[in-house]
Amino acid sequence: MANDERPHAATQGVSSASQALQITEDENQKSCWVCFATEADDKLAAWVQPCKCIGTTKWVHQSCLQRWVDEKQRGNISHKVLCPQCKAEYIVVFPSMGAFVALLDALEGFSHTISPFIAGGVLLGSIYWIAITYGAVTVMQVVGHREGLEMMESADPLVLLVLLPTIPVTLISAKMYNWEDSVLLFLRKYCAKIPALAYILPFGNVEGDRSSVVADQTTNANTNSNAHTSPTRIFCSALLLPTISTIIGKIFFRSIKNNLHRTILGGLTYITIKGALKIYHKQMLYIRHSSRRILDYTESNLKLYRGPNMPGRAETVSATRDDSEQVD
Repeated sequence: MANDERPHAATQGVSSASQALQITEDENQKSCWVCFATEADDKLAAWVQPCKCIGTTKWVHQSCLQRWVDEKQRGNISHKVLCPQCKAEYIVVFPSMGAFVALLDALEGFSHTISPFIAGGVLLGSIYWIAITYGAVTVMQVVGHREGLEMMESADPLVLLVLLPTIPVTLISAKMYNWEDSVLLFLRKYCAKIPALAYILPFGNVEGDRSSVVADQTTNANTNSNAHTSPTRIFCSALLLPTISTIIGKIFFRSIKNNLHRTILGGLTYITIKGALKIYHKQMLYIRHSSRRILDYTESNLKLYRGPNMPGRAETVSATRDDSEQVD
């Protein structure tokens, strides 16, 4: 019995040794993981083992890897490239091209680094000088052309360089404050019970418990789709305010000789009238939103509110009901 087991054990040992030898030969066989070609396909190709991978995936053609690295870097040779399997960084070495080429490389990199800052500085400088020009034009428009020139000529240039750009900034900042909402909330909270104000600003037509949120500012913002004005509208409205104030002042306050006083009165008149109209519009939008109802999905409601704009809806519902009745 023991004699029979010895040949079997020897056979197993030989089989294990052959399997290990076969695995070693497979690992030493070069196969490119990019183009999947083996060493037998191209015996003159240059091979490289660029990462920590083991087995057949550790070999790759030098030319295939070069193309793969170029695709990953996309022209930026300083970009690091990692192995997709073991995440080891490839060691890329460039030949020395001399000090002059190195200097050109440094200048190229420096230009790429400093260009965004130069562009940003030019942009900010342009905006600054535009703000100064707008401020000077606004001063001459509000005070008067001759008076404005005399005022700016007598002022310190440094003061003008500081104060003139603040004019458009102040106008835009003031426009961003929506004072109409504050006034409307105050009227809803404290003046809704005064009957006399119902003829000026409607407070009714708000059903049930939904009227308890009248003074909630978030409700007002959600019920009014126009509550959030676009930045472009704020910008244009703020910069046009001096011009509109000057025009209204010349139309309604001709008796006032002082240009500054006339423009201020024109601006206050414009802001007051526009604010009153916005308050009335927002209140009406709030009432419309608070009084909305969701109707039953019936044939009569479909015909009444959908009409011919949605053909086939009522007919489809009717046909479905007829079919169900026939099935029953």
